[in-house]
Formats: sequence, structure tokens, C-alpha cells
Amino acid sequence: MPPSNSQTACSESGPPDSGFRAWGTVFGCFLMQFCGFGYISSFGVYQDYYTRIYLLNHSPSAISVRWIGALTSFLAINVTLISGPLYDRGWFYHLVIMGSLLQSLSLFVLSFAKPGQFYMIFMVQGILSGIGMGLMYGPSLAVVSQHFSRRRTLVMSLVTSGTPLGSMIHPIMLNHLLNGTVGFARGVRVSASFVSALLLIACLFMRTRELPVSTVSYTAVARKCSREVLFILMTVGILLCQTGYFFPVFYLQLDSIKHGIDVHFSFYSFVIMNAACVIGRCTAGMIATYAGVLNFTIASTVASSAIIISMIALSDVASVVVLGLAYGYFYGVYVALTVPLMTEFTPDLSELGARMGICFAFTAFSGLLSGPISGALLGSQYRWWIPSLFSGVSSSHCSCTCASLVLKFASSSSPSSEVRCSWRCAYTGGIIRNHP
Repeated sequence: MPPSNSQTACSESGPPDSGFRAWGTVFGCFLMQFCGFGYISSFGVYQDYYTRIYLLNHSPSAISVRWIGALTSFLAINVTLISGPLYDRGWFYHLVIMGSLLQSLSLFVLSFAKPGQFYMIFMVQGILSGIGMGLMYGPSLAVVSQHFSRRRTLVMSLVTSGTPLGSMIHPIMLNHLLNGTVGFARGVRVSASFVSALLLIACLFMRTRELPVSTVSYTAVARKCSREVLFILMTVGILLCQTGYFFPVFYLQLDSIKHGIDVHFSFYSFVIMNAACVIGRCTAGMIATYAGVLNFTIASTVASSAIIISMIALSDVASVVVLGLAYGYFYGVYVALTVPLMTEFTPDLSELGARMGICFAFTAFSGLLSGPISGALLGSQYRWWIPSLFSGVSSSHCSCTCASLVLKFASSSSPSSEVRCSWRCAYTGGIIRNHP
């Protein structure tokens, strides 16, 4: 996309914000999120099945089994470092088609794994699936900016709501398939067929409005980002928040079981959280339109931090429901606003893919390490207050970093017109008011 045609949030001749191609692309991107990170959340079902039945030579606490899911999540984010620049160079269709094929292939090959074949499962589910999801993840979020400008935050929040919806449906489906009469091989094939069909529909619906051809090198974008205090603060804030916010996602179910709550209800505590997450992601864009993307991000991280610390008081069914609903909502708001915030602080959208790749390359390590850190702090005696306090404080640091963003661009005396326009959109929610 040439610099003269760069699409900013405030541009006079921006994307159409409507039309069948635009909303068809939104639907396709939604399905990509549903089959991507929405499917990663189902690994808890796989891990339970592996440790009880399929990989009996690995105990439930074995670090090797945990690394399968952790590596999938890490690669799904970190491969954006490669897919981002390729998207900027107009490789959108190549990336989503290849990513979809790898995701489908990995699931079908996984169905042929035999009991005890840890390394085959690790290579297929941990590496191949992670790379496939990584090729799809960044482009399926960035392409929305080609079709929407004024309603970009709202639409991106709708797209990202596919992840928690998938986090609800995939685990329930797999739990009934693997632990029912179907068995592992046929159950995984049914799941693979379901995912493949949705990915095919997604590829057929998604369209680029204008192929973005990057006019600068990736190293030039990286150097520019390294000198932008706003980009650095945003990346640090996301890193700190993700270090803490995975704790309820990973441990709410175990926390409720260890407090004597019914096992079957504890399984659905994760479903309750994701149901609230869907609502949070869907409403985030509407509220941010009036409150401002940055303002609402700060509010969601403050609320999330308080709720994580409140997990110390978890003791009965009522507390699980309240914490699950409250955290699911604000967690969904935060995740829904991450990419729109990044987009608002990108003056030239031809660099969006590269900037997403650079940011996600750093923040992916928080997702890789947050689970083991929380597990180490929890210990064999299950001292829940230690990881709750650590995770809550880590997330609260994100609020401080986001507040620094406000102070930084508010105190900047002479930013460029494009950057000033982007800042104003982030602060006012994309509605340009008659300010000088």
C-alpha cells in the first residue's frame, strides 16, 4: 500500500465500513479465531486424556506433556513475526490457505498417533499445529483494517469473540468424543473434519480490499519501533498483563476442585468464564467507541487485576460463578482491545503486520512462561494466595504502563499529523471531534 494511500483511522477517504465483502471478511476472520486460539483452549481435554490413557509413561505433573500445549500457543503467536511482514507484502491468501492446510493436516495426522508415541504427538500437535495457527492469526486480524476504519474497534472485537466461543465448544465436543464410545482416533478425525470445514468456509469468505505492498524493509520498521516510546510502552504493558492474566484461565477449574466443589461443575467453570468472555469481546468495541480504546483498556486491566487477587477468597460455588463471570468479561474486553489499540498507534497501516509480529514476538514469552511460573508459586501444598497475588500485581503493572501512554502522548508537543490523528482516535474511541 503506497504511503500516499495509507489508511489511517482519521483518513478522509478511508475503507468503506460496509458491504458484503467487508462483512464476509469479518465472518471469515471470526471463523479463523474460532478454529485457532479457540481450539488451543481445548488442550486441557487432550492433556487429561494423554496423562490418564494415551501417555501413561508420563505422569499428570510431567513437564513434557504440558509443553505440547504451551509450545502450540507460543508458536501461534510468535510465528506472527514471519507472517506479519509477509502480510504487508501482499501474501494474505498464501498465508491463510497454508495455515489452514497445516492446521487441518496436523489434526488428521494426530488421529493416527498410537498410545505412547509422545514425540509424534509433540511434533504434530505442538509444532505443526502451532505453525499453522501462527500463519493464520496475525493476517486474519490485520485484514479487517482494510475494510473498516470508523467501526474498526467494534468489528475487531467481534472477530476476536470467536476465540472464547471456540473455547466453549471445542472442549465440550472433544470431551464427549474422546471419553465416550467414539475413541481417540475417530474422535480426533471428527474434530479435524469440523475444523477443516470451517477453515474452508473462512478462506472462501475473506477478501482483501487492496493488497498492501510494503514500501519499507522489515528492519526499517523494527528500527522505527525501537525508537517509538509509545510502541515500547504498549509492548511492555501487554507483556506484563499476559504474565498475570493466564492464571485464572489455567487454574480456576483446579482451584474450585481443591476447595471441595463438585468436579462436574468445576469443568463448566471454564465454560462460564468463556461465556462471559464472549460478551466482553462483543461489547468492548461498542463501549470503546465512546470511552476511547486506551481508556477502556486501562479500566479492564485494573478490574482484571482486582479480580485475580480476589481469587484468594474463592471458597464455594457462588464465588466461582461470580469470579468466572467477572473475570471472563474484563479479560474478554482486554483481549478484544489489544489489536485495535495497536492499530490506532500505527500511523501507516502498511506496517501493521510487521508491528504486530514484533509486538507478539516479545509478548508470546509471557504466555509460554506464565503457566509454569504460577505452578511453581502454587507448589505441592496449593498455597493459592501466592500466585493470585503475583498474577494480580503483574496485571496491575499493565494499567500503570497504559496510563503512561496517556501521559506520554498528552505531553508530546509536536508529533506528526498522522501520529497525532492516530493518538486522538485511540483516546476518543475513533470519533474525531472538533478539537484544534
